[in-house]
Amino acid sequence: MFQRFLVTAVGSQAEGHEMHGARGGGQEETSVPILEYLREPNRYGDGVPKESSPFINSTDIDKGIVYEGKNLALFEEEMDRNPMVSSLLNRLANYTNLTQGVREHEEAENNEEPKKKEVKMISGIYHCHPRKQNTLEHSTVQAPQMGTFIGVYLPCLQNILGVILFLRLTWIVGAAGIFGSFWIVFMCCTCTLLTAISMSAIATNGVVPAGGSYYMISRSLGPEFGGAVGLCFYLGTTFAGAMYILGTIEILLTYIVPSAAIFKTEDPSQEKQAMLNNMRVYGTCTIALMATVVFVGVKYVNKLALVFLACVILSIFSIYAGVIKSGFSPPDFPLCLLGNRTLAWKDFDKCAKVITEGNQTVVSQLWQLFCNGPFLNATCNEYFTLNNVTKIQGIPGIASTVIFENIWSNYEPQGEMLEKKGLPSIPASEGEVNVGLPYVFSDIATYFTMLVGIYFPSVTGIMAGSNRSGDLKDAQKSIPTGTLLAIITTSFIYLSCIILFGACIEGVLLRDKFGESVNGNLVIGILAWPSPWVIVIGSFFSTCGAGLQSLTGAPRLMQAIARDGIVPFLQVFGHGKANGEPTWALLLTAGICEIGILIASLDSVAPILSMFFLMCYMFVNLACALQTLLRTPNWRPRFKYYHWTLSFLGMSLCLALMFICSWYYALVAMLIAGCIYKYIEYRGAEKEWGDGIRGLSLNAARYALLRLEDGPTHTKNWRPQLLILLNLDPEQNVKHPRLLSLTTQLKAGKGLTIVGSVLEGTFLERHSEVQNAEQNIKALMGVEKTKGFCHVVVSSNRRDGVSHLIQSSGLGGMKHNTVLVAWPELWRQSDGPGGWKGFVDMVRETTAAHQALLVTKNTDRFPTNQERFSGGTIDVWWIVHDGGLLMLLPFLLSQHKVWRKCKMRIFTVAQIDDNSIQMKKDLQLFLYQLRLDAEVEVVEMLDNDISAFTYERTLVMEQRSQMLKQMQLSRIEKEREAQLIHDRNAAAHASGSDRLTVPPERVHMTWTKEKIIAEKNKSKETVSPEGVRDVFNMKPNQSNVRRMHTAVRLNEVVVNKSQDARLVLLNMPGPPKNKQGDENYMEFLEVLTEGLNRVLMVRGGGSEVITIYS
Repeated sequence: MFQRFLVTAVGSQAEGHEMHGARGGGQEETSVPILEYLREPNRYGDGVPKESSPFINSTDIDKGIVYEGKNLALFEEEMDRNPMVSSLLNRLANYTNLTQGVREHEEAENNEEPKKKEVKMISGIYHCHPRKQNTLEHSTVQAPQMGTFIGVYLPCLQNILGVILFLRLTWIVGAAGIFGSFWIVFMCCTCTLLTAISMSAIATNGVVPAGGSYYMISRSLGPEFGGAVGLCFYLGTTFAGAMYILGTIEILLTYIVPSAAIFKTEDPSQEKQAMLNNMRVYGTCTIALMATVVFVGVKYVNKLALVFLACVILSIFSIYAGVIKSGFSPPDFPLCLLGNRTLAWKDFDKCAKVITEGNQTVVSQLWQLFCNGPFLNATCNEYFTLNNVTKIQGIPGIASTVIFENIWSNYEPQGEMLEKKGLPSIPASEGEVNVGLPYVFSDIATYFTMLVGIYFPSVTGIMAGSNRSGDLKDAQKSIPTGTLLAIITTSFIYLSCIILFGACIEGVLLRDKFGESVNGNLVIGILAWPSPWVIVIGSFFSTCGAGLQSLTGAPRLMQAIARDGIVPFLQVFGHGKANGEPTWALLLTAGICEIGILIASLDSVAPILSMFFLMCYMFVNLACALQTLLRTPNWRPRFKYYHWTLSFLGMSLCLALMFICSWYYALVAMLIAGCIYKYIEYRGAEKEWGDGIRGLSLNAARYALLRLEDGPTHTKNWRPQLLILLNLDPEQNVKHPRLLSLTTQLKAGKGLTIVGSVLEGTFLERHSEVQNAEQNIKALMGVEKTKGFCHVVVSSNRRDGVSHLIQSSGLGGMKHNTVLVAWPELWRQSDGPGGWKGFVDMVRETTAAHQALLVTKNTDRFPTNQERFSGGTIDVWWIVHDGGLLMLLPFLLSQHKVWRKCKMRIFTVAQIDDNSIQMKKDLQLFLYQLRLDAEVEVVEMLDNDISAFTYERTLVMEQRSQMLKQMQLSRIEKEREAQLIHDRNAAAHASGSDRLTVPPERVHMTWTKEKIIAEKNKSKETVSPEGVRDVFNMKPNQSNVRRMHTAVRLNEVVVNKSQDARLVLLNMPGPPKNKQGDENYMEFLEVLTEGLNRVLMVRGGGSEVITIYS
């Protein structure tokens, strides 16, 4: 299918629109939003909702399009947000998933010719610059034409077959036996096969842009998992480069030019250390050379890829050819054994103790190695004297019966001599010294789990196809087919090689890792046909090419992670050269790769990268299983041969292999991934990628909410689930931010927190202000570290809005049970819904809803989260018991570092008939059973006579209330009153009668119903100045006097005891049942809390919240 895209100027949108030719009906074709998405992924795919629908709400998509004359006039006002289906489909057809990897860099360098368009590409993201209109109308990029075989199968084949096959597979077969090796290969290949099935499902569920496997994991599991696994995959790829380089140097120094070693020693015990030092020096030089090649131009790596692949395929064919030839003409590579011990064939030419030259018997070079002189009567090694020298063929051939000797394992400890079973051997005395003798020793201890860790890197590389998805003609068909065929092919090669090696090669030679017994030849090389050099040279270039590929791919993976912005301190590695080459990421990769080089042992590096690859594969399987089980609507992969059980099995197998390889490496890898996860969660940029973890969270939340609906919360599980009611200023800023500070100190991030506020008006008019208010509140919640939800509603008046929040906030069982609000300091200045009337109604509504109420007085004096009290007390005044919330709150506060050093004191009030001493003992016992540490004090409040101050305070309160009632007429009511008086006068003059009232219909039109009733019940006389004087002559209500007396006396006691307390908590009395005394209720509370610094009035919800039982 022919695919193309339109080229528009970066930063010159208008010019780009003018450049495009008109299409059908005068409609101009605009720049494809996919290109904008590719240019700036951080705007679309990285946390911005446009990733999921880049065509919707793109206001600059259809600029300049004329809709006149269309048949869609009904929708033309929405065209700026919702494009027509025809233009949408046209853009989708023009979209092509651009090449990732190295092709774009090669094109960027080659496209400098004057007749070609200028394309600037950074890690798979094009920035296109148009030519002038008279030179170029449309620019196109040739569609990718790579098929399954070239684009997926061969790259996977090249990445899977590599250094382990050539350098370690024969040794693994010798140590684990055919049976054990078969199980090792079978487990690892099954793991990659199951992972490939899961990967195929993910890769065919839509287009996979730049990033390959990292993109799949991160977009399926979210930024936290994606970043952690992406970095692990990066580290695995980087250490794989180190392993390939070490393999290259091992082949060079061991099999090609051993004389090139810099560090040499005559002491056999120091040979291993000298070899490691040589590996470090040559490895460092090699990585510097390879990094330079990648930096100068990765196009050379791309061109050499076919050469490297040819080396791999040629080597494989030479192995099978050698196996066939060994059936009728085995190669002549004899082994020399002393007794049953294998000898390293060096420093001697013939496998014999003595040789005959003419008629004279002389000692051989082997004799001189075991004896102290070149004479037949010299003193020799005891074992050498007791045992004979035997020469056997190292490769008996496939027609031999050696396969039966190699079926079972031959694990050996480090430093053990390689011995052939079945040969006679007379042991020497226990004091035998073997140091310096030409025996072949095992360099490391061998056991099953260690061999799994060394072998597993040989089956990695299955992601090569998905990483090249942009090069493929049909990625959704080629990736599953090519990857699975490559895995099946390589699995067959590995399994067949295990059987063939065991059937052709002698067991002791298989266990000879470096071919010392065959004069330092590569073991797999001497089996190959036509020459061992085919394998040696082929494996050298293969490992060298694999190292270059790792140094090419790993920096681009790091660049993709850095450009996503999920790990802030890695963003510097997203930059590179002008053509997009990730320079800084390449330097980082070379530095990490150098760590593996300094380890210098291929056998030690292989388990490290096994951990990282296994972790990556585990999360690929998890992503597929998760998406399948959640039944996400967008989960519609074209690859149908998958099932969640296969993905789960693959995930379990990956986890098991991690611990089989090395349990401590597995724990370290998981710790690294966990640290990265928590760091991204704590500091990383917030992204919304529609990932499966979010879907899992939604399902888990739904399940938990349904479970919570089953019954009421038990007292032991009760905790304050807060609804915080905030007041906002005209700019939608929070008036009392210390309320959120108190919330954080009280909640410590646990339980439900809903922060609500009310705006007066209609939602259509104030929806933008609602968004602004929510942003301000969320910003303040972030500053105060308040974890919760924000909900701003618009209502015709504040009282109704608060009522709606109290009734409807929360969902299911996750509803608030406590309301936190600030005391209205200016309640005397307003009697509307936002003043004292609204406050008293809110108190009544929380009581009716069985919700607790917390009211803070002097809110702005409460401490911030940064303050620390070095001492002081939290005083609790327990007047009445309404559920025990008064006891629980100071305990919760004391858990926060602001209040941690404050002591808790509990006061209770004793009446004249109470036994204060017994009350104190009972309260102390009660607190002991509640497991609360607090000082207890019983305060006696005697029934004193009502003071003159109390009487006067009550009188002033009632006089104020009465005057407010008389002065309560608003401006409109005053106009109505004036109209009523005018109508009365007009009626009186017209009829000449003495009636002072107006007809009932007239009263109904100008007065409210309450005024009509009041008018009927009142006398006909109007308000006179005498009525105002009666206010000052009135006597206070005795009920109010008693309430005021309680408030004054209790306030005196509280101030006397708790004036210096850091916080005072006391019971909040309920409002009167008769609403006519609401303003007096506010006055009572004001008097109750006078003279105190910080006050938290508490009103319980009517249920027990604290218990003495476990």
